[in-house]
Amino acid sequence: MSKTLNRPIRILVAKVGLDGHDRGAKVIATSLRDAGMEVIYTGLRQTPEMVVNTALQEDVDAIGVSILSGAHMTVFPKIVEFMKQKQLTNVLLTGGGIIPESDMEKLKEIGVGELFAPGTTMVTIVDYIRDWANEHRNF
Repeated sequence: MSKTLNRPIRILVAKVGLDGHDRGAKVIATSLRDAGMEVIYTGLRQTPEMVVNTALQEDVDAIGVSILSGAHMTVFPKIVEFMKQKQLTNVLLTGGGIIPESDMEKLKEIGVGELFAPGTTMVTIVDYIRDWANEHRNF
């Protein structure tokens, strides 16, 4: 059953580790904001724990991680671990970047949502986050 939230969807856009390429994250953040979402952008060189703590403090509906460094099989599991520790079980963890399809499947098995490859349309990403929030959040 789909419903509409009584407030904008809040999403944290994060760059984790030493990955210094943030143009894509900034484009995503701007596009999500243009779609009516409240966006918190952490900037570069965050740790998984910093990302989860910020998500908790900002009361977000979703965390979007942009990763191009190849560290996705380390970063996403650590974020999932910290989310469980902080009881953020009702927050979507999604993201995108250079992630092989086989790794995407493994990450989904541990609780990561959709992961988007370069070239994915913004409409696809916005619709996914909006649909997830409408189904899983009740504010």
